[in-house]
Amino acid sequence: MGAKDKAVRKPREKRAWYQAALALGINAWLPSWFKGEIFQGGVKGVCVPALNCYSCPSAIGACPIGALQTSFAGLRFNLSIAEKKFGLYVAGFLGAVGSVVGRMPCGWVCPFGFIQELLHKIPTPKVRMPRFMSYFRYVVLATMVVALPLLIVDQFGFGQTWFCKWICPAGTLEAGLPLVILNTDLRPLIGFMYYWKIGLLVLFIGWFILSRRPFCRAICPLGAIFGLFNKASLFRMAVDDEKCTLCDKCYKDCPVEIKIYESPNSPDCVRCLKCVSSCKFGAISYEFLGKREVARDLRVKSPASS
Repeated sequence: MGAKDKAVRKPREKRAWYQAALALGINAWLPSWFKGEIFQGGVKGVCVPALNCYSCPSAIGACPIGALQTSFAGLRFNLSIAEKKFGLYVAGFLGAVGSVVGRMPCGWVCPFGFIQELLHKIPTPKVRMPRFMSYFRYVVLATMVVALPLLIVDQFGFGQTWFCKWICPAGTLEAGLPLVILNTDLRPLIGFMYYWKIGLLVLFIGWFILSRRPFCRAICPLGAIFGLFNKASLFRMAVDDEKCTLCDKCYKDCPVEIKIYESPNSPDCVRCLKCVSSCKFGAISYEFLGKREVARDLRVKSPASS
């Protein structure tokens, strides 16, 4: 077989390696693990395009959902002292990322999404998540990230980061557990909230094993925001109806269990591009900045293999 006939693996076919590398990249400050401290370098105020806890010892950036909550939590106080701080940087960051690639960071960058995919590989009976549950992430976004931090404030006018405090299992796994293990000074401070978050994490882990990326699909407010851009982003998915045979191979391989031929740019799609590789008929493609790519038709044998 000549060099031209050799199959070249596309980046989409090595996505797990990209997920692992990017997860390490946004958690690159390893010295903090030996000190039991949180990295506080100058870049810590810069958001990363993933649900990655600010308090993770090695996190080099800020979680956009944590930053967004903080903006809403301090908005009433800032207005009371005539400070016009509306968190526009966070909103602009989310809008910029979403406008370019939509929900693609969920499929390629987010460490917590990667963890869910790894846990789902554990051999157990699997359970499909009901489709209607995907709408619940918008409820979480509207209440826990926006309304409660903005409306329920203390005597000084400050709200709380409700999602981070009461729900986010990524924060428990990436920050809560490691910091308590590494820093003995924190152990006397353990109370109800810590045990609540640990219990919730255990329940989520069980769900991750049984269902495909359920947190991303039903709970994650960052996925809810990025998903709103899928239909209008520069990066676009497409399906050729003439080539599609409705074999459902793409549906079986999809990590979020969607039928892309029904809605190529669904808000649920994390744009992992697994469907492009799995389609044997070259029916699924993506386009970005005028460049279109589609998987080769696997039914056609190369001359060297015939």
